[in-house]
Amino acid sequence: MIDLHGQQFIGSQASAESSDTFQGFNPATSKALPTLFHEATEGEIDKALQLAASAFDEFRRTTPEQRAIFLDTLADEVEALGDQLLDQANAETGLPIPRCTGERGRATNQARQFAELLRDGSWVDARIDLPNPDREPLPKPDVRSMMLPVGPVVVFGASNFPIAISVLGADVVSSFAAGCPVVVKAHPAHPGTCELSSQAVLSAIKKCGLPEGTFSLIHGRSYETGLSLVRHPATQAVAFTGSLAGGRALADAAAARPNPIPVYAEMGSANPIFLLPGALKERASQIGSDYIQSVTLGVGQFCTCPGLVFGIESEDLNTFTASAAEGAQNSPLATMLHPGIYESFWKGVNAIEALDGFSLAGQSTDKAEVNKNHAACTIFETTSSALSDNPQLYDEVFGPVSTITKCQSTSELEQFASQLDGSLTATIHGTEEDLAEYAGLIHILETKVGRLIFNGYPTGIEVCHAMHHGGPYPAASHSHFTSIGTRCIYRFVRPVCYQGWPQAALPPELQDSNPLGIFRLLDGDFTQSPA
Repeated sequence: MIDLHGQQFIGSQASAESSDTFQGFNPATSKALPTLFHEATEGEIDKALQLAASAFDEFRRTTPEQRAIFLDTLADEVEALGDQLLDQANAETGLPIPRCTGERGRATNQARQFAELLRDGSWVDARIDLPNPDREPLPKPDVRSMMLPVGPVVVFGASNFPIAISVLGADVVSSFAAGCPVVVKAHPAHPGTCELSSQAVLSAIKKCGLPEGTFSLIHGRSYETGLSLVRHPATQAVAFTGSLAGGRALADAAAARPNPIPVYAEMGSANPIFLLPGALKERASQIGSDYIQSVTLGVGQFCTCPGLVFGIESEDLNTFTASAAEGAQNSPLATMLHPGIYESFWKGVNAIEALDGFSLAGQSTDKAEVNKNHAACTIFETTSSALSDNPQLYDEVFGPVSTITKCQSTSELEQFASQLDGSLTATIHGTEEDLAEYAGLIHILETKVGRLIFNGYPTGIEVCHAMHHGGPYPAASHSHFTSIGTRCIYRFVRPVCYQGWPQAALPPELQDSNPLGIFRLLDGDFTQSPA
């Protein structure tokens, strides 16, 4: 067992300069947990980032195989924490042990997945254009380029994934894979989980002989702590998962720096579902039942929870609504991550219920227990005109709540799709015939979202090479990049071009002989052949 100390990790050294402390909180019991966590001082933030900056040159010069071994070792060290990590995450978030176990598996699997990416090596996007000294009217120079790491990265852990999108998340692992040191801002809702996870990271760093400062952990509840991390001149990129207000504040602070830096913020969305007539005719009741499972997964505390449903008014849509209402009524109450989320959820539910033209279709009939921070699955229904009068419904309410809108025509479906803000996902339930008939709707949605799902549900993201988890603002601060899947590494690198360089001075990825055997773009052709 590892004893928690509640201090910052400045590199491998524990630090507690401030007497200002806070505690973790068990939302299932409404009781504070015993460890006192120290707020980081400006001095500790500066030390962590200065140390990261000093580690960068050595860390970025490690070979892909060295970093792959580090990521494999990190996965082993996480598993070596055993049940203590799971128990701590459960105590701080109320998430059940099976969910925490799944998160741990996701974290270790993605670390090993990035190790495989490094060993393959082709991700660096090596490009070689060979010289032609005889070209007229001017000779063609030798030009080569590849991706190189940007420098120290600040990562903000997410409230809703204490293991898989926090200290051990893809933001951190992909930064390491790129060759960037990382300073993590621990989420104050699960600080002990962050500390235990950090112990695994630091153990892997020590075993692999990596430089001091490759990783640090900072605690803090105040917005100023996060802003200080973003404003520090050593920070070269930021990754954030959380609210629109939080992500926008960080992005604005980064843009206002003397040397602006990118903030890759994933900020959630409404994740609309569009029900087309063919699918409703075939399986309206089943879609309604499965939809409720998606809304209630993780107590609705996923950025991909489907918050809006659109369909053309019909008996089949009524069948779907009745099935969804029954599913909501039979859904058990469940504890939310912390009281702040619980309070925001019920504030959002009550605000929808007070709107003209909105009615309660179904809600969990379980009786809430005192001090359990329970959420109830809540499904509303409304008309297209009522939704048009209340565009704030496009904003996400974090938790198991969703609204079904009855439209009158295809043109209304397209109108609502056009009015959507950027979203992480949109889902279509239909037949192949529906897809042909509603091609205009699909073309609109392609401009609005990062992921289009057919006959499925947005919750439950596959961590794979092709995944894109992002979308147009406000779903994310930069729609070109994903925060899940191996392509998220491209947030923490930049292209560097070498012109006219001798072979011995080039990185191995760009040398004529291709010693690493990677795929490269050689005079416009993808190949593993030598130049």
